[in-house]
Amino acid sequence: MRTLADSIAEPGLIFEHAPVGLMVTHDRIIERCNLALAEMFGYSPQQLAGQSTEMLYPSHEEFELIGDRGAVSMQRTGSYRDQRIMRHSKGHMFWCAVAGRSFTPEKPYASVIWVFEDISAQRPLSADLTTREREIAARLVAGMTSKQIGKELAVSHRTVEAHRSRLMHKLGVTTPGELIARILGMPRP
Repeated sequence: MRTLADSIAEPGLIFEHAPVGLMVTHDRIIERCNLALAEMFGYSPQQLAGQSTEMLYPSHEEFELIGDRGAVSMQRTGSYRDQRIMRHSKGHMFWCAVAGRSFTPEKPYASVIWVFEDISAQRPLSADLTTREREIAARLVAGMTSKQIGKELAVSHRTVEAHRSRLMHKLGVTTPGELIARILGMPRP
């Protein structure tokens, strides 16, 4: 009978059976992923191997924007992490906690290992949001002000406030606190 120590001696076995999604990419192309990641997105590992990670994002714009932010962080620190909305193969969106470490910070996407965790149970989506609304929602949850969000996204704080107002209307809330609670998936009182 195999022991845990025997399994630890086989890194491939650990990678394949880890309870979180794992993926190795080269220049944002999926070289390898485990079953947990494939199932999270509704694919098999074979369907994902050799594909661009863009297929996992809600839009091309988000693929580019998150990619730009990730590159800056990995060049500076060697790693990147965030919580973001991703796209399942069936088309529905879900929240993911994502962390990546580059093996080559000077060329951040040349070789990266990623960890994905589906956090939609704690943070369900309650409305179809635009790319910009998702970006703003994620930053509101992180506690950023309209001015901070505007600076980070290179838009005016008034644009951020307009998007926040539309978010409040879409989610049927009237206060900023209710907005944050709805974005986080908390039930209505």
